[in-house]
Amino acid sequence: MPDQKRDYYEVLGVAKGASDDEIKKAYRKLAKQYHPDLHPDDKVAEGKFKEVNEAYEILSDKDKRAKYDQFGHAGVDPNFGAGGGYGGFTGADFGDFDLGDIFGSFFGGGFGGGGGGQRRNGPQKGDTLRASITITFEEAAFGCEKEVTLSRSEQCETCHGSGCEPGTTAEVCPDCRGTGTIRIQRGGGAFSFATTAQCPKCGGTGKIIHSPCKTCGGQGAVRKQRKITIQIPAGIDNGQAVSLRGQGGAGKNGGPAGDLVISVTVRPHEFFKRDGTSVYLDQSVSFLQATLGTELEIPTIDGKVKWTLPEGTQTGTTFRLRGKGIPSVNGRGRGDQFVTVNVQVPRNLSREQKDALRDYARAMGELPGEEEDEGLKGFFDKKRKKK
Repeated sequence: MPDQKRDYYEVLGVAKGASDDEIKKAYRKLAKQYHPDLHPDDKVAEGKFKEVNEAYEILSDKDKRAKYDQFGHAGVDPNFGAGGGYGGFTGADFGDFDLGDIFGSFFGGGFGGGGGGQRRNGPQKGDTLRASITITFEEAAFGCEKEVTLSRSEQCETCHGSGCEPGTTAEVCPDCRGTGTIRIQRGGGAFSFATTAQCPKCGGTGKIIHSPCKTCGGQGAVRKQRKITIQIPAGIDNGQAVSLRGQGGAGKNGGPAGDLVISVTVRPHEFFKRDGTSVYLDQSVSFLQATLGTELEIPTIDGKVKWTLPEGTQTGTTFRLRGKGIPSVNGRGRGDQFVTVNVQVPRNLSREQKDALRDYARAMGELPGEEEDEGLKGFFDKKRKKK
């Protein structure tokens, strides 16, 4: 029977909002599973294979899928529920069948336009507000307290959010009886169906205010400038955000206030670099310090610490200072600091300094002695004479 068809999304085992790729992947898997070549003379598998192909034919076509999403099987099969007659609705009496209720479950609102996904007369959460701040490297590492100024809607103190002048009350809308929506009967006979739409008399609020509050103009809220103090947690990183629940715009009809989201920008440090909870530092040392070893004072975000540089340290060597990195934003310990040694080559040496280095080089066997120097000089003289 055509009116006993399973939902096409259920047939393919995908969600209603599945992407085209997800639908195609599910179809290929099931088509292979129930293919007649793999199940000869199996009527059940054959039926499954046809069902899968039918579902894919509809859901893989953009227009057919849209009609199916809106009207179900009746939107894509003219004989669905028809009892044998031509046309999708022949002989079917829908009476007071409310398509708005069904479409509302799909789209979050009444079919035929109107109140959207949320009834205007119901409690509504306030707007989410956004702001941004810039902090230093050290403030991000150890946390800080900051203040931001913002403009937000707040509940009117005169009417306490009702929108009515003190001493008065709103009237329940007589047309929609406070629901904010009205029921509209469309068509007739076999094609009769009902939809819901926003009540034009109350604008979907479900109430009529005859004496609006003079302070807020009947809105129930007023806009104010506020300074909000924010606690920035230790370990926050550049680009992360802090959310303050209930510090956003005022809610409506008894709904909660929205949230305030603060985006954080961290200024780069003069010589520290960060990756997660790790801190990196390039430390310059002299040729002599690297050769003979020395005690260094290494800068960290906690201040300077002493470190013994071993003799013979090569440039590019990296050592670790445990626990001298960034605190974890969840409060679970701290990272480490990694220090990379850069040996500085001497520049602008005096004649005496150069002679001393040459003596050192000869002692290390890196430069020829005086006799060898003379021999090399004679060698190059002979080369020049031959030319």
